[in-house]
Amino acid sequence: MPASPAGLSYRNTVCLTPKVAGSMKAHGEVHDVPPVPRKGPFVLVGLVALGLLSWGGYGQWRQRADAAETQRRVKAFVPRLRTAAVEKTDAPTDLTLPGETQAFSRAAISARATGYVAERRVDIGSRVKTGDVLLRIAAPDLDQQLAQAEAQVGQMKAQLLQAQAQVDQARANVNLAKVTDSRTSTLATQGWASRQNADNSQAGVLSQTANLSAAEAGVKVAAANIKAQEAMVDRLKALTGFKDVTAPFDGVITTRSVEVGDLVKADGGGTVLLAMDRDDVLRISVNVPQNAAVGVHPGVQAEIKVPQMPDRTFVGRVERSSVALLTASRTLTTQVDVPNPDGTLRAGLYVYVTLKIPRLRPAVLVPAEALVFNQRGTQVAVAGEDNRAEWRSVHVRRDFGQTIELDQGLSGHERIVLGPPVDLRDGQTIERGEDPGDGKPIHAANR
Repeated sequence: MPASPAGLSYRNTVCLTPKVAGSMKAHGEVHDVPPVPRKGPFVLVGLVALGLLSWGGYGQWRQRADAAETQRRVKAFVPRLRTAAVEKTDAPTDLTLPGETQAFSRAAISARATGYVAERRVDIGSRVKTGDVLLRIAAPDLDQQLAQAEAQVGQMKAQLLQAQAQVDQARANVNLAKVTDSRTSTLATQGWASRQNADNSQAGVLSQTANLSAAEAGVKVAAANIKAQEAMVDRLKALTGFKDVTAPFDGVITTRSVEVGDLVKADGGGTVLLAMDRDDVLRISVNVPQNAAVGVHPGVQAEIKVPQMPDRTFVGRVERSSVALLTASRTLTTQVDVPNPDGTLRAGLYVYVTLKIPRLRPAVLVPAEALVFNQRGTQVAVAGEDNRAEWRSVHVRRDFGQTIELDQGLSGHERIVLGPPVDLRDGQTIERGEDPGDGKPIHAANR
């Protein structure tokens, strides 16, 4: 290989300028020399890569700064939340149950005397007083039996007089027999009469004494017969008194089963003539569930509402209960007595009974919007005196819709947050806002 003018071989040439390379090619000294790469593209690529890296780093830094700023703002943010004071109450619990009015007393009046209905003075809806005559029954057979029994009493009284007369006669015979016996015994002792006559006179005394006892027994029998017959007369008179059917109590006639001329019989329990109810006081039976049965006792006040009379409220009281709960339903059968002097209420009405059951211990009432249900259960946010929120777990006893009754978790002196946000933290500082309904009783929603 020829040497270059500078005395260097071609292979040792590292870099030639374009002018030198062209001169060498012209003299035939250089063959197929590769072009020298340019630095511009590499520099440009490097600058672009550096810019992208710088932009990415700046973006990451900016995101971290924004996140830190957001966290700082979240921590420093003081939300303004509505709060309300909880209410501690020991007022009676209102328990509304369905019920049905019933007559205080109900009687099915039957025939006690056999005969025909001679007169009917009442009909269904008639109001009667105790002792008023409702029906009259004609019972000629019973009248004849009474007359016969009274006649037999007179006959037996005559027999008693006869028996008493026989007693008097027997007593006289006894006296005569004793006198005769005394004389005969004296004569027999003196020998003027035989001993046989003395024995006969003594036997006569014994015989007349026995006749006197028999006569006295006859008097007793006659007197006993008179008493028995008089009892029969009294019985027949009592049955005769049942010819007039009277009202057993004040009330209203609800059923009539006979007309004038109908035959009624007293045998086999008697024919049902009328049915009547006492409605000046009504009974209402309700079944109280187990969770409220402990507080139900005689004297508990009750309010009764009739759907057809929405403007009227009737007041009654619990008078009696079954004491034991029904096993099938776990309810206590309770009866409420409602005065009904003007007859406005009627037996058989469907009504709503609200029992004012005394509380065994005070309860806490809170608005329903204060409750939050999450993985930790039922909670409320309490606004503390230092304006910091505190989450507390509570237990719901009764739900009244807009108002909730709690029996655990609050003492009754706290102030709670209404509609607490989901991101409210325990211990976060808050600003108390005014509740539009503040100042109104919470339990007003329970009325």
